[in-house]
Amino acid sequence: MIGKLDPDTGEVVPTRSYKKSQEQKPAVPIKPGSAPITKMRRSFYGASYLLDQIGRLTGVAEDLKSCFPDQYKQILSIAYYLILEENNALSRFSHWQKLHIHPYGDDLPSQRSSELFQSIDEEGRTAFFKKQGKRRLEKEYWAFDITSISSYSETLIQVKKGRNKEHDRLPQINLALLFGEESGLPFYYRKLPGNITDVKTVKQLMAEFDVMGYKKVSVILDRGFYSKENINLLYKNHQKFIIGVKLGLKYVKEILEEERENLQRWSNLQTQFGIYALCRTIEWDYEQERPYKGDVLKSKRRAYLHLFYNPEKTAKDQTDMNDYLTSLYNDLAENTLKEYRMKDYDKFFDVTTTPKRGRKIKPKEEAMSQAARDYGYFAILSNEVKDPFEALSLYRSKDIVEKGFGNLKDRLNFRRMQVSSELSLNGMLFVEFVALIYLSYVKKKMQDAGLFEKWTLQGLLDELDIIEQFESPEHGRLLGEITKKQKEIYTTLGVDPPSL
Repeated sequence: MIGKLDPDTGEVVPTRSYKKSQEQKPAVPIKPGSAPITKMRRSFYGASYLLDQIGRLTGVAEDLKSCFPDQYKQILSIAYYLILEENNALSRFSHWQKLHIHPYGDDLPSQRSSELFQSIDEEGRTAFFKKQGKRRLEKEYWAFDITSISSYSETLIQVKKGRNKEHDRLPQINLALLFGEESGLPFYYRKLPGNITDVKTVKQLMAEFDVMGYKKVSVILDRGFYSKENINLLYKNHQKFIIGVKLGLKYVKEILEEERENLQRWSNLQTQFGIYALCRTIEWDYEQERPYKGDVLKSKRRAYLHLFYNPEKTAKDQTDMNDYLTSLYNDLAENTLKEYRMKDYDKFFDVTTTPKRGRKIKPKEEAMSQAARDYGYFAILSNEVKDPFEALSLYRSKDIVEKGFGNLKDRLNFRRMQVSSELSLNGMLFVEFVALIYLSYVKKKMQDAGLFEKWTLQGLLDELDIIEQFESPEHGRLLGEITKKQKEIYTTLGVDPPSL
């Protein structure tokens, strides 16, 4: 209601309320790009600012906006929460967001977050992986590994019984992660059924590299991925690789026996590592099936077998093996056999049963002696790196994947899946993955700068998180005090300290 028509003149006569509103002063113009301030508020800002800048430096925020224009702020806000609130359930987001500045700027109750997870589609995820992959160095080695995530769910299709390193008896899914060796950042993951073994995934990985346009990729693989078929596949796809190999392989065993004495010479010692090493150039028997011709192409390919001996590892290997043999013996004695150990029971012990003596467990001394002979030795195969210590340094960088798994399971609270649908799981995994990129960036910078000598990760984030921002409709935004220590942290992490 703005007024009434005058019967004589036909003009509008305004009501008092409308006339009064028209006489009010115009609103203060909003700066481009900033949200309007409608109420007075004091919020924690410092850690969110750090994550904002990391998103800009890594291109994550830009790529998310491009791939998920309607949801990217919500994705970022949940990722921020997972990083800053260690081990807290997502149900605490409502409380956290009242006290913190974050990209979405509003609450995401359980129903809304579930809708968000279900809206994150495969097309958007693949586009994001492509964009992030192109930002990585082309010459950088990419470390690839797989972990298992347990679940109580009986409805998720890919949750299966499988073997995992933690020997968890719950069914699981497997999660494959790809990290940049130099950047220390993840940029690809894939969800797998829980009963898929490591060795079966390389073929699919090569296919997805092609789909995402990743060319001239160099990969680092744990020895669990080794098989003749996989090495042939890597050669076929012109992939450069560094992969761990077992000493029990025939060609490795033969060369190790030839070089065992040479390997422990002073000239082959690298004091920086405290390890002896040498390289042997070998010829790989390459085979490629050609279905269109109905034959198998055979040829020789050059490869480099790196052999290592670590005296400190010898003692550790012996202690670990003694503990393992004892546990095998106890399993046999108590008749509590574990399926994943069946081969080793037969390898190291003879079990006989007679009417008079009953059940008897006898160690296979020759097998134990042969295992002891290889304590302290290990081997790496590559088709590019000739220097053994360069190969070792690169191979050890795969530890960043293990650390990434640790961050995902422990700090980001994803050791147990708490979702009941495939769509929700896919979306939640993606948001966890985005959080992992930010977390990996911070940890890499802290490690490079030696900050872990003074700070824990949580302690450093808490130190920045206490910086406040005050908002008022009349006065705009005011930044709280920033100490010299906080400015140094920002600078060390490659970020300019905040200013308004």
